[in-house]
Amino acid sequence: MATNAAVRAEEPAKNRYENAPKNPDFTIDQDWNSYSADEHGRWDRLFARSLKVLRGRACADFLQAVNTLKLSEGGVPDMRRLSDRLEKITGWRVVPVAGLVPDDVFFDHLANKRFPAGAFIRSEKEMDYLEEPDIFHDIFGHVPLLANPVYSDFIQAYGQGGQRALKLGRLANLARLYWYTVEFGLIREKGELRIFGAGIMSSTAESVFALDDPSPHRIGFDLERVMRTSYIIDDFQKIYFVIDSFEQLLKDCYEDFGPLYGRLANASTIEPHEIVPGDDVLNRGTLDYFKGSQHKAAGNG
Repeated sequence: MATNAAVRAEEPAKNRYENAPKNPDFTIDQDWNSYSADEHGRWDRLFARSLKVLRGRACADFLQAVNTLKLSEGGVPDMRRLSDRLEKITGWRVVPVAGLVPDDVFFDHLANKRFPAGAFIRSEKEMDYLEEPDIFHDIFGHVPLLANPVYSDFIQAYGQGGQRALKLGRLANLARLYWYTVEFGLIREKGELRIFGAGIMSSTAESVFALDDPSPHRIGFDLERVMRTSYIIDDFQKIYFVIDSFEQLLKDCYEDFGPLYGRLANASTIEPHEIVPGDDVLNRGTLDYFKGSQHKAAGNG
């Protein structure tokens, strides 16, 4: 039988910001000076291994912004200094939070060009799989593309749309749009598929799977189709949607969602493994990975 000390050693490190004093908008003090040398080293290792995989896989705007925002300067980023660089480009700031925040708070931040980022960094034992987004997922995965003016306008529009979706009871549909674009989206770039979703960016395993594995479907983006499609949260995706450009994504999401929500109220849910009539099928997946797999994807890893 394991001793108590051994059991504790196997448990993930507790989020030390969990009980930090919170402002009314759920932001906290990052207290950047409190990060240990081990935590800074962990960021550096996560950064190095992810960037190695993403060269030739991530979209060009992401890779350029990683350098522009100086995410490679070493150690866990100071959100104030990072925000000062980002704000000069697109007006966005990154605000520290302890963890996931309520939906209405999240949408208000986005609508006002504030991206809430978890301040804690994963433990050594969670390097490859993490259930709750940490600072590496939120900053490395999400923040670079906020330096792209068109993409950042899309994220702000999403925040504004989220406030309306809450009132209309259509949050589940809008969450699918976020999942299949902001978290797990692919983009066509010079005739090749590239990654722009943060959930893929921050997972070395899924960065390879999303582009190279024959298992998942890869389907051209269609707003209504995406909003009808359910998703899984604890493994690789069975389907990835591919946009043509950030301009296309922004244009589609500037339309009035009212009539769309009306149609969705009576529409059936499409399961992630399904191909449906009208799909722009770029790659019909074999789904082989999912037929006998007992593995879990490196969620926010």
